[in-house]
Amino acid sequence: MPNARSEWTVLSMLKWATSYFDEKEVKSPRLSVEWLLAHVLQIKRLDLYLKYDRPLSAEELDELRPLVKRRANHEPLQYITGETEFYNSTLKVNPDVLIPRQETEQMVQLICDNHKTTDGLSVLDIGTGSGCISIALKKEFESWDVNGIDISDEALVLARENATLNNVEILFVKHDLFNSQPSAFSSAFDIIVSNPPYILAEEEPDLDKEVKDFEPHLALFCNNTREMFEAIELFCSKNLKKNGVVYLEFHENNSDEVAEVFSSRNWTVQIVKDFDEKDRFLVASKE
Repeated sequence: MPNARSEWTVLSMLKWATSYFDEKEVKSPRLSVEWLLAHVLQIKRLDLYLKYDRPLSAEELDELRPLVKRRANHEPLQYITGETEFYNSTLKVNPDVLIPRQETEQMVQLICDNHKTTDGLSVLDIGTGSGCISIALKKEFESWDVNGIDISDEALVLARENATLNNVEILFVKHDLFNSQPSAFSSAFDIIVSNPPYILAEEEPDLDKEVKDFEPHLALFCNNTREMFEAIELFCSKNLKKNGVVYLEFHENNSDEVAEVFSSRNWTVQIVKDFDEKDRFLVASKE
């Protein structure tokens, strides 16, 4: 970024940084600088287009410069700004948790659509991370008793903070699915939902730099697809009420394997596609 600060306006910064990010092969270069500039100016991204001629102050440039450098290194925008939008919530995010995806929003919408007329349900979110699923459901259905578990202490700290920021009461508890510890909950659930780690180690070279270099591997990778979903199935079989429902997100290539884990254990299974028409969600129940 040139040193002559007096020359910088919103428009000149948008043009320069878009070109700079493009040279660095940053994904969505124009969106990236818009996001960072709106964050620094504390305005909505679309409002930038009403302020093209607005000069940038020395203080604003000093704040923006390290953010541009971080983005040029392919760090996710959400980690740089420290927050993201998810469904009906604004959430804090950091490298201790995954950045919530659009596909997970679709799973939340699926749950909401399937249970929109039912009050007082009890819900458990396995691998809650930032708390995005739990918080979205609790905000949508105030009468529901929503809970979350995670193996990561750091994730649980952030999930609790996000619940407070969104004015919802959710119980978040540390739990390891692969440990035979007893359940921390005294009663079973009407709904169990999870977006678990489902990427295999051999797939890491094919991931975007933004993902593999910055997001927590504990929340991304599993040793074995069947092992992961068998652990979830076993937990659900012990902690789901009769006629309860399980909602799971999985990798598009693992549809048959995930479905077989549940159907072979007498679950009624439905596979639901995401908006890109890829197999993405399992809905399972037992009578």
